[in-house]
Amino acid sequence: MRPLFLLAALLGLLAACGKSPEPGAGTKAGGSASSASPASAASAATSAQAQAAAASAPVLLVAPEDLRSLSPSLLAGGPVITGLLQPERKADLRSEISAVVLQVARENGDPVRRGDLLVRLDDTAIRDSLGSADESVRAVSQAFDQAERQVQRLKTLQAQGMTSMQALEDAEVRRNNAQSDLAAARARAVSARQQLRRTEVRAPFDGVVSERKVSAGDTAAVGKELLKVIDPSSMRFEGLVSADRMHEVKVGQSVSFRVNGFPQAEFAGKVERLDATANATTRQVEVVVAFVDRSAAPKVAGLFAEGRIESGTREALMLPEAAIVRAGDSASVWRVAGNTIKKVPVQLGERDPRRGEYPVLAGLAAGDRVLRKPGGNLVDGQKLELAAAPVQAASASAPLPR
Repeated sequence: MRPLFLLAALLGLLAACGKSPEPGAGTKAGGSASSASPASAASAATSAQAQAAAASAPVLLVAPEDLRSLSPSLLAGGPVITGLLQPERKADLRSEISAVVLQVARENGDPVRRGDLLVRLDDTAIRDSLGSADESVRAVSQAFDQAERQVQRLKTLQAQGMTSMQALEDAEVRRNNAQSDLAAARARAVSARQQLRRTEVRAPFDGVVSERKVSAGDTAAVGKELLKVIDPSSMRFEGLVSADRMHEVKVGQSVSFRVNGFPQAEFAGKVERLDATANATTRQVEVVVAFVDRSAAPKVAGLFAEGRIESGTREALMLPEAAIVRAGDSASVWRVAGNTIKKVPVQLGERDPRRGEYPVLAGLAAGDRVLRKPGGNLVDGQKLELAAAPVQAASASAPLPR
């Protein structure tokens, strides 16, 4: 019996030793598990949530025209130019006399021909002055003629010794004074006649009335602006370029630009003139651009225009503004990857004002397809299906099978 008892006690001791783990070992294992689990668990949870959201999202049905395939295109690399369309021929017609406005013969937008009457001013006082000046000329002219005849008679008498030299000299003085008075009277008449012409303001060239400043009954002081006349056929682009880029600009360079109000048209021009002075505040220099085809230029002055001087070109992938999803300073697009869509971050360059698009510096490659106008409820990894081309219905005139 004793050997059996010892054997049973030894087995119990070995079992007890096997159930109690080492304290150090247990603590070490527990510490490793606690340090490795949060990051991997969070990543796995996020991935699982994204996969679940993509799986539960409905299939996105898009038409071929909803996608844009990226391909390299030429991008002008010259300086940006912004400014306004202005006519080369324009006139600010102002009053040269102080008078009351009697008539305004044209309204804004009315076409005019050179010499057409635009504004008539009150000429009552000026006509009276002109009449007085003409009468003065007539009277002084008679006095001069009489003095001239007297001089001629005295010359004849003096030659015959019948009058003195002093009398002749006195007659010549009176004749010279009358001649001076006649010149002054004629000058007053010319001035009055010129003032009378200034009561009628006429168009200096063929064009359009762009701005009317007065109405009948207004008092026009000297220098008051009456109206403006422009020639719409002489439009040009008067833009500003940063002084830092002036070394890239030369007369004769091509310019491509767009004009507000004409979003579908792209205009071509040539640098015609560079200003010699930069603006002290903005540090910009004025550049005048002439239209290559003046007949195609807009006929409205003051429209904003923006473009780029083509001093160099390069190839780039271009994205429209509608395809870009912005979040703060970051930008991304929805790219088609097989039968799913992926949200891809992209790095964009400076907007091309000529095309209104952005060059892609990183994130996409040639041949990638992106959504032109993505919505706000898309999910990364969402299934995508291209809509089939519409099948035309069979003609009603085709014979039916029997």
